[in-house]
Amino acid sequence: MKRSERLRHFYNIFSSEDHVLIGINADPDAIASAMAVKRLLWRRVASVAIACTNVIKRPDNLTMLRLLGVRTVLFEDIETSRFSKFVIVDSQPSHDEMFKALKADVIIDHHPDSGEEAAHTDIRPAYGATASMLTEYLRAAGIKPSTKLATGLFYAIKTDTDNFARKAVFEDVIAFQYLFRHANKHMARKIEQSELKFEFLKYFKIALEEKRRRKGKLYVHLGKVPSPDVCVLVADFFMRVSTVSWSIVSGRCNKKLVIIFRNDGIRKNAGQLASQSFGQIGSAGGHKNMARAEIAHAGLKRAVDPKDDAKVALWIIRKIEKSTKKPKPAATPKDE
Repeated sequence: MKRSERLRHFYNIFSSEDHVLIGINADPDAIASAMAVKRLLWRRVASVAIACTNVIKRPDNLTMLRLLGVRTVLFEDIETSRFSKFVIVDSQPSHDEMFKALKADVIIDHHPDSGEEAAHTDIRPAYGATASMLTEYLRAAGIKPSTKLATGLFYAIKTDTDNFARKAVFEDVIAFQYLFRHANKHMARKIEQSELKFEFLKYFKIALEEKRRRKGKLYVHLGKVPSPDVCVLVADFFMRVSTVSWSIVSGRCNKKLVIIFRNDGIRKNAGQLASQSFGQIGSAGGHKNMARAEIAHAGLKRAVDPKDDAKVALWIIRKIEKSTKKPKPAATPKDE
């Protein structure tokens, strides 16, 4: 589908009387993509709000919201019946229980297609960032992004492609080059450098003390954490160690067990491993070199006590080892 046709199809979903809710699981790509959708719908609908399924605690995300002037609300605090249209960006309905509760009218995402459909569905797993896709929408609409919007989209592509060290397509590069001309690079650098809160440092100490290595994978269970973002920071930290090719970090937060997967991308698939290991008892999936799984305590209790950190750590290792174990070849009957 041509960009102009895709944009026209998107616009045909909305009317001037619509109150639109954009649902995100907040990270740089989701935040910037939501900003772009809001700009696309400016003066075309009655109102637009951005709702997060997660409590935003990562310093870089908080700095991004503050510097770019983005207002968000928690999904659970919003009266969803007030909205006539529901848009999901950088995610899909199966990725979060809160998304499943509403019928999506628009889905725009770059994660692997999970099969859900909406009146306007645009899922392109080859892309490195949803922000690249939304940049194409803006350009098709003839909208020059403001400095703040361009900075958000620029930073999102930079982050989701890991400075183009991860999977990306030529369209990501084109979008990045275009945004580079309009973005405030000093503001983007300030967001990028705002990674840690002082109170997060203790979890790195726990990780260094509790880390385990099994079959080429480094495992850490942090116990109770204030935010899943702590697990992300620790998992990314261990991937900086030259001899670590897999980093799997877990923690308990909001009555869920969250497991973060990272790898070096060499003949590995984190999303597949997460899905195979935990997809039957929770939500799990992601990309080749980064993924996550979330399991509600209620479902976890049938297998292990969520609050027994030592047992949870062993349970995670065993589940992953079991899913990666190659089946033995069937015995060949001997000739009589």
